[in-house]
Amino acid sequence: MRNKKDPIEIKWNLIGILGKLFIDLLFFTTRIESVGLENLLPIIQSKKFIFAFWHSRILLVSYIYKNYNGATLVSQSKDGEIIAQILQRQGHQTIRGSTSKGGLRALACLIKEIKGKQKPGAVIPDGPRGPRFKAQPGVITLAKKTGYPILPVSYSAKKIKIFQSWDRFILPYPFTTCRFVYGHPLYVPQAADKDTEKQYLIRLENELCRITCAGDRYFGHNIT
Repeated sequence: MRNKKDPIEIKWNLIGILGKLFIDLLFFTTRIESVGLENLLPIIQSKKFIFAFWHSRILLVSYIYKNYNGATLVSQSKDGEIIAQILQRQGHQTIRGSTSKGGLRALACLIKEIKGKQKPGAVIPDGPRGPRFKAQPGVITLAKKTGYPILPVSYSAKKIKIFQSWDRFILPYPFTTCRFVYGHPLYVPQAADKDTEKQYLIRLENELCRITCAGDRYFGHNIT
C-alpha cells in the first residue's frame, strides 16, 4: 500500500517551488546594477561574512546569492515558512527562530553553522514583524561570536509595487532596472561590552537606512 503524502507538506513544497520559479523569472527579465561590490569582493569570496538587510528588501539578495550555501535566520511565523521554503530551494540553509520565539536557541544554532562549517550567514534585523527599519541586536551578537564582518546590503528598482504591509515590502516589476547597493562592513570586536554592542547596532541601522535610501532616491522613490 502506497504511503500518501501529507497535504500540508505538498502545499508547502508547491509554495517553495513556485516561489523560487517566480523570483527566477522576475529577475531574469531585469537589469541589475551593483554599487560598492568591488570593495567587498575579497570578503564575499571568502564566504566569511554575515549579510544584513531589511525585511522589505529580501528578494534580490536571495536571488543574487542563490546556491551560495548560506545559513539564514528565518522566523517561525507563517510568513517565515513561506520565506524558508523558497530560500531552501535557492540553495540556502534556514534556521528557524526570532527574537519573539525560539530566538536564543536559533541564534546558537546559527553561530554553530556559520563558524563551525565556515558558511556565510544572513540576518534580517527588523524581522519578523518590525518595527520597520529598526535593527534588533541578534546580528551584533552573531558577528561578535563568529568574528565575521556584517555586510549591510539593500536594493531598489525603477518600477516597483509597494505593499501596504508593516515593512512596506517592495516588488520590482518585470523588465525594470534594479540597483543593488553594498554598504560599509562592520567588524564587531569579540571583547565588545554591552555599550559597545549598542553603538555597533546603531551604526548598522544607520548604514542600512543610508544605502536603502540611496537606492530609493536614485530612482526617485520616497517610501514612507
